[in-house]
Formats: sequence, structure tokens, C-alpha cells
Amino acid sequence: MRINTNVASLNAQEQATNTNNRLSSSLEKLSSGLRINKASDDASGLAIADKLRTQASSIGQSISNGNSAVSLTQIADKAMAEQSNILDVVKQKLIQASTATTSQEGRTAIAKDVNKLLTQLDNIAEQTNYNGITLLQASAGDKASSAKLTFQMGEKAANVIDLSSGITANTSGLQDMSKLLAGTSATAASAFSADSARATMASVDSAINQLNAWRSDVGSTQNQLESALRNMMTQQTNIKAAESVIRDVDYAAETANFNKQNIIAQAGTYAQSQANAMQQNITRLLQ
Repeated sequence: MRINTNVASLNAQEQATNTNNRLSSSLEKLSSGLRINKASDDASGLAIADKLRTQASSIGQSISNGNSAVSLTQIADKAMAEQSNILDVVKQKLIQASTATTSQEGRTAIAKDVNKLLTQLDNIAEQTNYNGITLLQASAGDKASSAKLTFQMGEKAANVIDLSSGITANTSGLQDMSKLLAGTSATAASAFSADSARATMASVDSAINQLNAWRSDVGSTQNQLESALRNMMTQQTNIKAAESVIRDVDYAAETANFNKQNIIAQAGTYAQSQANAMQQNITRLLQ
């Protein structure tokens, strides 16, 4: 028997240290709710989980982009819907001015009304914007065609949806509406006659058709955006679920593990005390 080195006690101390480390790790997981708190917990799992987290956050931003884009298309569509209503009223006024039962004074009053309506149509094109981005023409002061809008709808550079350029929803861009606007603003009493009213009816019909074509393009883009949004929301949910499986702790399993390690720690403390007590038996040989 040897007393210089208590091997049994050293073994008990080593096991107690290992058990305490496992207890600390278990407590860390239970308190944080995460199975992986540092790279040493699961190096490969951490790399995968971090990549999934980045993917989920990227898709989350794309969803925000999509919601904003849908709002933009809704603003453009509602504005053009009001412009379409204006043109409907203008067509009614032209029909009213074309009939013989309307006096020249009445036509002059109708001309003023049509002029105001077309001016408001231009005002709508000038004022309609989203976050300062003019939607129905080039800019607030430029009646040229609107620029193409590109919406980022995914985590890759190629994941984009475009709203085509070319919307010019003003009297300059709609067929002969600028001529009608000029005609209704003429000062001569006979400037707006029944014949001139009849001559511009087809132009109003063409303008309504053109406006509807632009609305159709905006509506199709909105449908595409909403479809992409639904797909990305499903993707984000599944990606977050996959990350959770890797990163999050299973409380039932970890609680069981903690209780196990706690019992082992108590048993180890008892074993260490017994290992130390064994050395005392040697003193009896010296009596």
C-alpha cells in the first residue's frame, strides 16, 4: 500500500472536474435556450446554422422590399383609376357638347369643365409618388415616360422583379389629350364646337385604352410581387425551422441530462471522500 500518491483520489478529482464541466455546459444551454453557444459545442452545426440565419434574414429583408413594392404598385394603380374616372367624365362631357340641344354657351361651360378635369389629370400624374419616386411620369417637373423600377425580391442579385418603364399618364403622353386641353382653354366663344367635341371622342377612347394598358402592366407586376412574397414567407418559415433544429436546445432532453450530471456529481463527491478515507487505514499498520 502507498500513501505518497492517492491515485484513487486523483481519479475521483478528474471525474469530478469533467462532471462539473458538463454541468456548466448544460446550465449554459438551459439558460440561453441554445444548444450551440460557442463553436466548440458543434463547429459544423454552428457554420450551418449561421448560414441559415443569414439566409433567413436576407429573405426577411426581401419580404420587406416586396411589401413596399406592393404598396407602390397599389398607389400607381389607384391614381390611374382616378385618371380613368376623369376620362370617363370627359367623354360624357364631349357627348353632351356634341348634341344640337346644347347651346354654345353650354359648350363653353363644358369646355371649362373639361379643361379643369384634364388639368387635374396632369396634377395626378405630377403628384403621384412613393417615397419621392414619381410613378406616372419621369418626375414632378418632367412629363416624359417613367423610368423602369427594379425590386430586389430575393437573396441573389438575379432575384428581381421589374416594373416596366414607359408610363406617361398625362395629357402629353395620352393621345391628343394635350390638343383637347389646348382647345378647351381657347378664349373664342366658338372655339369649342359640336364638331370639335365629336372629333376628340375617339382620342378619349384611345387615351382610356392606353391608361388601361398601363394599369394592366402595374396589376400584373403586383400579382407577381404578391406571389413572390408568399413563396418567400414559406421559405423563411422553413429555413428558421431548420436553423432551430440545429441551434436551439431541446429542453426535455437537456433537463434530463442536467439531472443525470447532477447525480453523477453527487456520487463523485462521495467517491472522492471515500478515496481520501482509504489513506487513513494505513495509519493502523503503524500502530
